[in-house]
Amino acid sequence: MIMERVLTLVLLCVLSAWANIPDVEKVSVIGRTETELTFQWKVENSSYSYKLATNVIGDIPINASEAEYLNYTVSPLSPGTNYSFTLYTVFENYTSKGFYFSNVTTPSNVNSVSVIDRKENQITLQWSKVNNSNDYGYELYWNEENSSIPISQTNTVEYNVTSLDAGTEYFFTLYTVFGHVMSSGYSFTNVTMPSNVQDVNVKLNDTEMILQWDVVSNTNNNTYTYTLENKDELTVNCTNQTAEGNEVTCHISDLTPATNYSFTLYTEFADLRSTGFKFNNITTLSDITEVTVNRSQTELTISWNKLNNNDIYNYTLKSQGEGSEKNFTGSAVGDVITHTYSSLTPGTEHSFTLFTVVNKAFSRGFSFKNVTTLYCTSFNWTVTNSSIEAKVNGSTYVKAQNSTGSVKNGTVNQNSLTLQGLYPGGSYNVSLFYYLESELLPQCTHHLTLDPYSVSHLRCEYHSGGYGLAVIWDTPYGVVDRVQVDVDRKSFNKSYSSEKQIRLEINGLQAAKKYTVTATSFSGSRRSQTVSVNCETDPAGVIAGVLVFFLLVIIICVAVFAWRRYGSAKRNKMTNPLVEPKVPNKNYKPLPLNKFPEHYQNMSRDENRGFSEEYEDLSSVGIEQSSIAALLPENKDKNRFSNVLAYDSSRVHLTTKDEGDSDYINANYMPGYGNASRQYIAAQGPLPSTVNDFWRMVWEKGSQAIVMLTNCIESGRVKCEQYWPLDYTPCLYGNLLVTVKSEDKLPNWTLREFNVKNKDTSETRTVKHFHFTAWPDHGVPAGTEELIQFRGLIRQHIESSFSAGLTIVHCSAGVGRTGTLIALDVLLQQLHKEKAVGIAAFVQEMRLSRPLMVQTESQYVFLHQCIMDSLQPKAGPKSEPLYENSDMIYVNAIALKEYDNQSQI
Repeated sequence: MIMERVLTLVLLCVLSAWANIPDVEKVSVIGRTETELTFQWKVENSSYSYKLATNVIGDIPINASEAEYLNYTVSPLSPGTNYSFTLYTVFENYTSKGFYFSNVTTPSNVNSVSVIDRKENQITLQWSKVNNSNDYGYELYWNEENSSIPISQTNTVEYNVTSLDAGTEYFFTLYTVFGHVMSSGYSFTNVTMPSNVQDVNVKLNDTEMILQWDVVSNTNNNTYTYTLENKDELTVNCTNQTAEGNEVTCHISDLTPATNYSFTLYTEFADLRSTGFKFNNITTLSDITEVTVNRSQTELTISWNKLNNNDIYNYTLKSQGEGSEKNFTGSAVGDVITHTYSSLTPGTEHSFTLFTVVNKAFSRGFSFKNVTTLYCTSFNWTVTNSSIEAKVNGSTYVKAQNSTGSVKNGTVNQNSLTLQGLYPGGSYNVSLFYYLESELLPQCTHHLTLDPYSVSHLRCEYHSGGYGLAVIWDTPYGVVDRVQVDVDRKSFNKSYSSEKQIRLEINGLQAAKKYTVTATSFSGSRRSQTVSVNCETDPAGVIAGVLVFFLLVIIICVAVFAWRRYGSAKRNKMTNPLVEPKVPNKNYKPLPLNKFPEHYQNMSRDENRGFSEEYEDLSSVGIEQSSIAALLPENKDKNRFSNVLAYDSSRVHLTTKDEGDSDYINANYMPGYGNASRQYIAAQGPLPSTVNDFWRMVWEKGSQAIVMLTNCIESGRVKCEQYWPLDYTPCLYGNLLVTVKSEDKLPNWTLREFNVKNKDTSETRTVKHFHFTAWPDHGVPAGTEELIQFRGLIRQHIESSFSAGLTIVHCSAGVGRTGTLIALDVLLQQLHKEKAVGIAAFVQEMRLSRPLMVQTESQYVFLHQCIMDSLQPKAGPKSEPLYENSDMIYVNAIALKEYDNQSQI
């Protein structure tokens, strides 16, 4: 019983002591990591110690502290774990009831975050659960935004971050959350996909594109780059990609025309591309828009430059009229492409279309038209003293211009041409045109002279004591070069005069006799209607006439008697009939220079009668010589004119290689100055069939100079075949390859230099070509100075060339202009070396080598004028030449008359 009371007393003491030890009122967590928890509580009595009981690591004794608060760290713990604790207050051997509390350690961060999807305004993130635990939650912070992420039931967590800005870098922090405790945070950055450009402006041509677009804007003002890709073709590069302000320019070159290009333009930022802006464009295929057409009567030569100077283009030229098509490969032709349509009809319109072609794609085509030119001389021209009419084709417009510059225009209606109100006797260049697509194309030009007006008030007066008449008339209106008065079957010419009345005195008539006097006006080769009047000479001379008559009767009787007495005996002694000598017996001697002016004046008197007589004396020189080779059947077609044949004695012989070759060419050796019997070759202008023979002669005779004194076409007639290349493209004539090395065109002549290569021997020679272009056929040049200068160029070349060979001189027939030039060259040499000149003697010598040398009397007079002008050079401005001026004096009148009589040559 006592024992029970003692135990009860002890128990009551213990319970009393336990009830007096207080628990801590509060435990705070002042530090937390993944492996530690630091607690803090207030110490009520420094005599107290503590014991911390855990559900993991057992009881932990904690010593008393003198401080007001006691801190204690529990470790090592596991991250993200909820721990339960009981904190006991201990005094001596007694403890409090215990303060119970729990807390968690900081959870671990995720190991990594992946981006599994990305768009312009959102990013989808993925990560593995921390410790594969479903107890953890997650919070994501970015740019002042945050979001709690629900717990996933799978091993990974996915979260779609939305409402983002395109092409922007974002800074993210992902926290692991356990309870209300967050991990230290896993930080990372990533970017949204940049936006596409909104639109692309394209400027393009055949081989280039210029792309322009606005810079893609963004909130952070990031600088984007851009990449252009071509879907179907090779890689295209933006050369010279530039950004100015808010605009980017991309220049693409070396593209193929007429090709569809499919592009994707990407915006790039931080190694990311936008979805791409897709667009396509087709490069153009341009047309040739500048075509040059060279026209002739039967040909149209079309040429154009390569488009953009690029070989990638091919071309197709179609002729609508012919239905033909011509193809050209750009890489196989030069920079200029040329095609000629031949065998066309003069004056016809032709339509063409020129296409550029690339990869079998055709451009829209450049269409154009043109028209062949005309032969003006092929039309029948009706000329009066005030009008010109003709039936023409291939023209729509006509213009006539005379020497004063006066112009008359007209239209061609239904192929009928009429020009009225023209100046009588005036010389007009009538030009035909074709109006085509707003352009007036010249077709041809024809020189026509109108009929002059007839003289008016034709009348006569007594003159020369009854043995002549003074014929008087009023000057007709218009152009009149001369008036021809015919009396008693004799013609008298009176040159133009500005006087109101013209008087022509005619001598040598019979007294007291009636005569019919006619007068005809001439303008060039045109003549007016003839006006006639009956006139009577003064009868005062009848007596003198009777005496003269009786005297003539006596003379005739004496002559008859002598003929009967002596003539028959003389005829009996002759074995052969007399033959008229062909060469005059005159011995022409050179004239000293100091006597030449007086000789010239004497020859010029009485309207150049002395020249006429002397030239007439030369007309029969050499005509008895044979021209057998020229008349052989195989050679007849090699002669341009039937009355200009090469004499056998002096003709040029060509070398013959094969049987059947002919050695004939219409050319003769001509004498030169002094004892040079062969210094020149006078030749006719080549025919189409004799061009090769002509070059063969140049080569075989070693000629280094060719002198040409005609134009290929004069007055609408072909006077000489063009025997050299049209351009700088070499041409082969027989076995000789001729190339134009240079060409220098001057107002009165053209100088050329040819390279002539013998294809058999490969030897090459240089030949100078002196071409005088201002010398009308059957006439004379407009002045002596130009021809004298031209001759000086030739003489300088001859004297400066070593072994120059024979100089070849030709015009059309090879006699008129050719003879005048050769004579001028020789006579000027004689003039300077002998101080004397023999014109008639040298012309006679030339005519013994080739017929008709110095063909016309006007050329003979002109030759004298050249010598006069060489003796008396004029200072200051050139005076109007004696020959062929606006006053139309004697020399030109002779040339016109001779042209009428010899126009067949």
